[in-house]
Amino acid sequence: MKYNAIGLLLALIVVPCFGQQNKQKLSADDYRQATKFLSYNTNKLVDNAYVSPNWLEDGRFWYRVMENNEINYVLVNPKKGAKKSAATLQELLAPNTTNEINKKTFRNEVVSPDGTKSVFIKDWNLWMRNTSTGEEAQLTTDGVENFGYATDNAGWRKSDKPIVLWSPDSKKVATFQQDQRHVSDMYLVKTTVGEPELESWKYPLPSDEKIIQIHRVIINVEDSKIIKLNISADPRRGTLCDDISCSGSFDDNDWSPDSKQLAFVSTSRDHKVEKFRVADAQTGEVREVFSEIVDTQYESGQGTINWHFLPSSNEIIWYSERDNWGHLYLYDAATGELKHQITKGDFVVTQLLKVDEKRRKLYFLAQGREAGRDPYFAHFYSVDFSGKNLELLTPENGNHNITLAPNGHYFIDNFSQPNVPNVAVLRNNKGKLIKTLETQDISRLEAIGWKPPMPIKVKSRDGRWDCYGLMFIPTHLDTLKQYPVVNYIYPGPQGGGVGRRNFYPSRGDHQALAELGFIVVVIDGTNNPGRSKAFHDANYGSLSDNTLQDQIAGIKQLAQKYPYMDLERVGIWGHSGGGNATTTALLLYPDFYKVGVSQSGNHDNRNYEDDWGERYIGLMKDDNYKVQANQYYVDNLKGKLLIAHGNMDDNVPPYSSLLVVEALIKANKDFDLLIFPNQRHGYGADTYYMMRRRWDYFVKHLMGAIPPKEFKIR
Repeated sequence: MKYNAIGLLLALIVVPCFGQQNKQKLSADDYRQATKFLSYNTNKLVDNAYVSPNWLEDGRFWYRVMENNEINYVLVNPKKGAKKSAATLQELLAPNTTNEINKKTFRNEVVSPDGTKSVFIKDWNLWMRNTSTGEEAQLTTDGVENFGYATDNAGWRKSDKPIVLWSPDSKKVATFQQDQRHVSDMYLVKTTVGEPELESWKYPLPSDEKIIQIHRVIINVEDSKIIKLNISADPRRGTLCDDISCSGSFDDNDWSPDSKQLAFVSTSRDHKVEKFRVADAQTGEVREVFSEIVDTQYESGQGTINWHFLPSSNEIIWYSERDNWGHLYLYDAATGELKHQITKGDFVVTQLLKVDEKRRKLYFLAQGREAGRDPYFAHFYSVDFSGKNLELLTPENGNHNITLAPNGHYFIDNFSQPNVPNVAVLRNNKGKLIKTLETQDISRLEAIGWKPPMPIKVKSRDGRWDCYGLMFIPTHLDTLKQYPVVNYIYPGPQGGGVGRRNFYPSRGDHQALAELGFIVVVIDGTNNPGRSKAFHDANYGSLSDNTLQDQIAGIKQLAQKYPYMDLERVGIWGHSGGGNATTTALLLYPDFYKVGVSQSGNHDNRNYEDDWGERYIGLMKDDNYKVQANQYYVDNLKGKLLIAHGNMDDNVPPYSSLLVVEALIKANKDFDLLIFPNQRHGYGADTYYMMRRRWDYFVKHLMGAIPPKEFKIR
């Protein structure tokens, strides 16, 4: 009995040692192999990539291409369909050939159309500068702190550039006096030695009784006369994204060609009411033309604002999803009555790129019309104002990126798929192929063992919709083995995890992580844009849904098809909205997701800028925001969770993550925390450190292996 007891004791001591010795170890060479698939290594191995044209005044254009890391310049004459190349731009262009008028530019200023003047902000007022002489003139005098002119300095946007729209004749600017005196303040403190440095600014929250208000004005720059529009102040909201300056300009405003009228759209605080209005630029009188009211949230397109004011024919091109798809409509600008719907069908108009009033023809990008193709692929079309003669101008299967010639007669089309390299062609405005410009060469990329991601299609949680995405597998995949799965997530709802459907040699670190021995899955679930209105609004009011049930359903379907996916080892990571979704995944689906890396998450939208939650949840009412906050569900945590945040994050302030941290501590839960001192939302110079720590976390806790110590991604 004595000897048996000693033997048992030795066994208890020795077995764990053997287990530790047998644990798989990843080497620095394994990590170096993974870094081969990061963009700083892969981009340089791609030749004859995307064509970005520079148009000349005579209708020709030039572009730059890389081949074997050497730059080459190409000049194209669209009329002749001819091109020639040279090693330098000087060789290619005649000495007297110039691009468009060279205008002097000044930092944080907006230059007039004729290039003679610019406007800028100083001491909460708008000033003008003569671009030739540098002479300055003050345009407004009553701007005060937090009630200034053309300011763009609240919430997650902090820019010193004025938000204005110059009139075509360069004599007026449309802008606003922005009242943010009554909204919440945000505070961040830098990590320093000695006296702390406080950063504070206006950061409106859903709990604010009033949000930022804009008092619309038109300023005649020749005599500094301010014409106030005779309407109440508008909420600082826009039809394209959250506010009125997501394009960097004064969104939702459109001057008439004669500079006498200004058309604009006023958006309600919750994005549910849109009012189309026209102002007299001389008197400030405003006429309301029509309005559109929706149950969830209105948007005017994807990437561009798709409404246009056509005073010459007294018409308006309007964008609406009223029939469940994003389409174009023609309105009478005098009466506000609908004339007819222009585009129809089960597809989405995303960007209206050109309005040809003379020929009464529209040119636009749309998704989902071509049967049997990825519904996120954009194709280029033309259609008459009447809705007749709809023509497909880009027939190839792929995602098409269009650059129109200034004269409207030609366009360059760069098209590709996530797993098919780019081809750039020149076509005329009827879609006729003039010349193939470049075909992307990835032979040097393939020589290092690179493989493209695998396009995937799965059913949504309820089987109602097809969901699309990408899957990344190790280049050394052994189908007889099982690999842990990492789900990368960005739930939107303004975008998705996959991103644009173009060809890229690297998409973040997805392939690099896969190379370490993981299957990486990215799925755009319901709530993501670019599909039907019902698809986008499937979970309106519940941002905490985070498409997670679609992710889980999709991964389970993929595992049935690819048995090398180990569903007992599923991890997840994401940044910002993806950080929120990652923590939600570990807390609400703890039996499926075992490991998560949550970066810069907006875990409680009561602490995030007002316009995000109010657009996709609605206005704060009762507990509709509280029930979606992650900190209330920390008791459910079973797996391993790493929370990361920059302490100077002025987009999603770090307090959002600290609320979850506080709750986890009080619940006596084990977790990991990584704070980046003095870093903003994206971690800046510490990005690769975060990447390596993320790799280590999945290797250690999901793969069950030992990562190399303190590997440095260079």
